[in-house]
Amino acid sequence: MRVCIILAVLALIGLQSSNANLMVKGPSDPVLEGQDVTLECVDTDSKLNMSSVHFERFSKYMRRWYRLQAEDVYLYRRCFMYDVDVRREEGKLLVLISSIQSWSEGPYRCVSENSSAPDNSSESLTIPIHYMREVSVHRAGLGYLTRYFNAVEVLKVRLGDDVELECSTSASEKPDYYWTKEGEDWVLSASKLKLEKVTRQDGGRYTCTAQSPTMQSLMKKRTISVTVLPENAAWYQSTTGHVVLTVSCVVGFVLLAIVISTVTYLCRRASQTKCKGPIDDRSQKKPIYRNSVESLSSTSSDKQPLV
Repeated sequence: MRVCIILAVLALIGLQSSNANLMVKGPSDPVLEGQDVTLECVDTDSKLNMSSVHFERFSKYMRRWYRLQAEDVYLYRRCFMYDVDVRREEGKLLVLISSIQSWSEGPYRCVSENSSAPDNSSESLTIPIHYMREVSVHRAGLGYLTRYFNAVEVLKVRLGDDVELECSTSASEKPDYYWTKEGEDWVLSASKLKLEKVTRQDGGRYTCTAQSPTMQSLMKKRTISVTVLPENAAWYQSTTGHVVLTVSCVVGFVLLAIVISTVTYLCRRASQTKCKGPIDDRSQKKPIYRNSVESLSSTSSDKQPLV
């Protein structure tokens, strides 16, 4: 019994020693979107032939691992994995990602092809990518529909009106927002800028800055110009009036198109109903006899109906 236990322990130790001890080495510093990234698959025990090891990346959409190789014969893999370049240099297995984007963060792993053990793959590595899209400035409180029509660079408001501007962007981390005005030294730490009962002194150029809280070098800016109109200016001269007028015109054109399409359909249907021919009902046909007015001249003496 003891001999069997010792043999089992030795077999287990031998199996564990034959397992692949793989690890994916990646960047140790934060990565900005657009930078070049290199990953390396490392055998910590130096027992494996790296020619039998390959990289894999997990697809979040297909929910499965895909092999990365230099020349992939499958078109759909080349379409989705076009941003990676697999190389074997001096016994090293490398993955080069040029101008990395947020969708290329991974996870990645390396797998041994010769090992049949359940732990023949390394732990997965996900690359933390920091990114920030362009900043947009729009009037706050006007709803989602008018927001798309109201991304402003030049804002025209009437004297005495209230104005609230909102700055927004999409980023890997929630950014910090700052408002400044050209020619003045104040700084407002908020995503919204509110001007109550604007005066002529409120006109000028305002800049919204979005900055990453962990990476100070990652920031985006947007500058708009505020023009104050006279108090008696027409409502449609202001930016808000222009937006309302534009949305009203779009809605009017859509309703007009619906009415024209409905009337056209009804007219065509009515004309098709009027153009229908007579109903071909064979039960309404009467027989034609030889001596009747409808009959044709014939030499036969048949008294049976012709039809």
